[in-house]
Amino acid sequence: MIDITHKSNSLRIAVAQAIVKVSKPETIDAVVRKAVPKGDVFEMAKVAGLFAAKKTADMIPDCHPLPVEYTRISYEIDGLDIKITVEIKTVYKTGVEVEAMHAASVVALTMYDMLKPIDRSIEIHHIKLLEKKGGKSGRKDAFETRIRTAVVVCSDTVSKGDKADTSGKAIIEKLEGHPVEVIGYNVIPDGVERIQAEIRQCLDKGAEMILLTGGTGLSRRDYTPEAIRPMLDREIPGIGEHLRQYGQNRMPYSILSRSTGGLIGDTLVIALPGSTNGAKESMDALFPHILHVFKMIHSGKH
Repeated sequence: MIDITHKSNSLRIAVAQAIVKVSKPETIDAVVRKAVPKGDVFEMAKVAGLFAAKKTADMIPDCHPLPVEYTRISYEIDGLDIKITVEIKTVYKTGVEVEAMHAASVVALTMYDMLKPIDRSIEIHHIKLLEKKGGKSGRKDAFETRIRTAVVVCSDTVSKGDKADTSGKAIIEKLEGHPVEVIGYNVIPDGVERIQAEIRQCLDKGAEMILLTGGTGLSRRDYTPEAIRPMLDREIPGIGEHLRQYGQNRMPYSILSRSTGGLIGDTLVIALPGSTNGAKESMDALFPHILHVFKMIHSGKH
């Protein structure tokens, strides 16, 4: 199975279908009248589909076990066709497309098994995904121009050359694939005045987003939040809250992180942890959905 530990939970929805085609009107009539010898076809098939939805990971090797939190199975008769529709919802890190198609398939196979004593020419057609929502497909933000972004590493040891930067470069690597243009990358010493001066320089260069890494811990040299907060016009508390929650699910020490973020004018400024893993995890936690802030900023502007 692929690694999904870096993903965040979101509402995922999938709708799938299968079509059971019988060979004669008498078969449809028997289904509707509940006169099939093996029992109520619609109800039996529905039960089978519910089991299938919840057992998909047991049958498909690369499917992740996940909480199926809603399943709806419905039928529509069109001539000799019985159209099966399955809708599944979850709040999880990965989608439920396979669960929906698996359930639709098992519903169709159950119908086939129950109807074959009275109709030897039944066929199953068009097992397919009709719709999916959530995850990447659920985020519709699009940008005409790339978001001008500066990456700033706040570290005495790195700025002196005693240690190579890895967190800043990890952030730049994580930005690949997003609608972002990196217009600046700089390493500076810790300290409120130096950090604030660097932020002002980034603003002068037209940065729309400034990502700072380092200085969010509890060391006497960790001044990044203290430097950023007085400059913010509007703090966004959810940034730090989400980063802490995301981090604590992976590393208990994340409770000590002091990440913060907000807006200076229309520029988004975020303080990220200085460790390489902390920076990577923070980027996974925030992107791409943090970019929606730019849609919110510019909504109604002409």
